[in-house]
Amino acid sequence: MSTTPTLNGQAIGQAHYATRALLERALAPLGVSFGQVLALNVLAAGPAEPAQLVRRITSTLKVDEPAVHQVIASLTDADLAYLDEASLRLTDTGRATQARIADAVAGITARLYADIPTDEARIAARVLTLVTQRANAELAAIPA
Repeated sequence: MSTTPTLNGQAIGQAHYATRALLERALAPLGVSFGQVLALNVLAAGPAEPAQLVRRITSTLKVDEPAVHQVIASLTDADLAYLDEASLRLTDTGRATQARIADAVAGITARLYADIPTDEARIAARVLTLVTQRANAELAAIPA
């Protein structure tokens, strides 16, 4: 029996869920959900129109629009973001929370990827990007 791992959805999923579990445990003291983390990261780059944020999160998480509207509402309810005219923006609390998220992600990333050779990491990134593109193309071809 071969001990060489096979690249498939199970291997990819296990890596995703193990990494996400680490992130969620690190962020538990902040009281933020995974969806909120994604939205805060988008807003850290600058203001975003709600529709733009909805498109970005639905395409990333493969969730429906009402779920993202709930995330946006939860951010505003928690004073992490606010709607200014037509754009969502981070509050000071939101910026501080996102900075703590970025620190947690940086620490997890440093520990998990520290000794992976650069060439192997690039190959893995290319393969995963290709798998994502193919899956997105198949999803787009499915009638709504």
